[in-house]
Amino acid sequence: MTNSEIAAVFEQVADLLEFQGANPFRVRAYRNGARAIRDLSEAAADLVASTDRDLTAIPGIGKDLAEKVVTLVQTGTLPLLDELLAQIPEGILAILRVPGLGPKRTATLYRELGIATLEQLREACENHRVAALKGFGAKTEAAILRGLELAAQADLRVYWAEADEVARALREHLGGLRAIRQLEFAGSYRRGKDTVGDLDILVVAEDSHTVMEHFAEYSGVAEVLARGDTKMSVRLQSKLQVDLRVVAEESFGAALQYFTGSKAHNVVLRGMAKARGLKVNEYGVFRGEDRVAGRSEEEVYGAVDLPWIPPELREARSEFDWAAAGQLPKLIELGDIRGDLHTHSTWSDGLATIEEMAAAARQRGYQYLAITDHSKRATIANGLSADQLLRQWEEIDQWNAKHRGLKLLKGVEVDILEAGGLDLPDDVLAQADWVVASVHFGQNQSRERITARVIDALANPYVCAIAHPTGRLINRRNAYEIDLDAVLKAARGHGKCMELNAHPSRLDLDDVACAAAKHHGVPIVISTDAHNINGLDAMRFGVLQARRGGLSKDDVANTRPWTQIVKLLGKR
Repeated sequence: MTNSEIAAVFEQVADLLEFQGANPFRVRAYRNGARAIRDLSEAAADLVASTDRDLTAIPGIGKDLAEKVVTLVQTGTLPLLDELLAQIPEGILAILRVPGLGPKRTATLYRELGIATLEQLREACENHRVAALKGFGAKTEAAILRGLELAAQADLRVYWAEADEVARALREHLGGLRAIRQLEFAGSYRRGKDTVGDLDILVVAEDSHTVMEHFAEYSGVAEVLARGDTKMSVRLQSKLQVDLRVVAEESFGAALQYFTGSKAHNVVLRGMAKARGLKVNEYGVFRGEDRVAGRSEEEVYGAVDLPWIPPELREARSEFDWAAAGQLPKLIELGDIRGDLHTHSTWSDGLATIEEMAAAARQRGYQYLAITDHSKRATIANGLSADQLLRQWEEIDQWNAKHRGLKLLKGVEVDILEAGGLDLPDDVLAQADWVVASVHFGQNQSRERITARVIDALANPYVCAIAHPTGRLINRRNAYEIDLDAVLKAARGHGKCMELNAHPSRLDLDDVACAAAKHHGVPIVISTDAHNINGLDAMRFGVLQARRGGLSKDDVANTRPWTQIVKLLGKR
């Protein structure tokens, strides 16, 4: 099993335990374990196979969870999950994915109204029986109705990070086959979309039969859906579909361009080709019956007098204008990042100490790292009072006095309060190196109210950036109502940054909003929101999202040394 699959099992166990009203500490243990496994930079299966590695060395993984990881890796199932699933109606799992609900509210709906399917939930909302329940109300009922579609779609697409795990495992499995001369992934995965519906693999091979036989032997295959002479489709145990195509070498570039998409991008490209008397398809670029290009993507774009366009930009937005004018941006790369400006430690809800986070940042070659634990309003995350925060900052000062090469920044993730204002007084915030402000509560307020709260936070002289600015959780919660254009204008006016939260479940800002921030001249900060040392590796997901927004290193603040960020913000 992949790390994501193991983490998903632990998350499901936590949800079902909470649905049943189990001990909160037991529920939290599974949630922490899921986060720890998902953020691992190496495969849990490799750790299980190793004779000299101990899973309990992973922060958040105790003896009990370690044994369950071993069981999952060795058998692919977990008896505890099977027991829990047998105790509840099957439809409860789908209801748990509805934004605005959770295990506790789902349990109330089941207990009070007997709701056990999405259809029953929709009917109860439309008849206003949900609004009548204590703790729900009309606004919650309306939000549930809006979220039903999202819940129905959640099974259809997975996080890019999860698809990447599968893609890397498949590449390793297929890469050892001598018959394969070229291999690339295409589709929305190659374009770096935040979610992926399926995986497309293109190969050039001497013997397609041998390739397909080897593909079918991949350990994650649950079912072969179709098989022909040059194409094979399988469904993995994770339910993700993978399509493999064997193509001719002279057509490989054309096929890669065609199957990478997007559809809108390809429509524009075909129109440009037609205007030149050419035809573009998955087999090549043709003038009449003669193939004039197709061996590489560079040939395909060159046939219409364009340079190669990076896959992340292929959404039929501005890429063709940029390419025609010779102004394609030099997209940001992971190696451009010099530090992480949103991380957590054991002082609040993190699983690693400040010293451990600092050591991990050093290993990644960072010049600076901001410890931004939660403020006191976030009680569920063990948020810090002003006195606790000042004591933490003393510890950071002491660490900096003893170490060179990495600067630890005294930071905080301060809540933007429901009534407006910030969760900490200015005299405390003034002592911080880095302050990110975020909306965690009151997310169902009106568009005008949430916008005003965020703009007010940007006006505070000590706030440096807005964290996860739209509050979305991919496949789980829609963005809250906010006038992002007004927020970006305010950020520009106050000289502040906007965060691109790199956690794969957030990727907030999205690609379109990143492009809008660039248009407004607002610097982006790509941060991981890491809660353990492996969480720092999520930076690459944020960089990929930034590339989709057309950002170069100059558009991202934390590609600069810390002294330049200070000047950028006008901080002393």
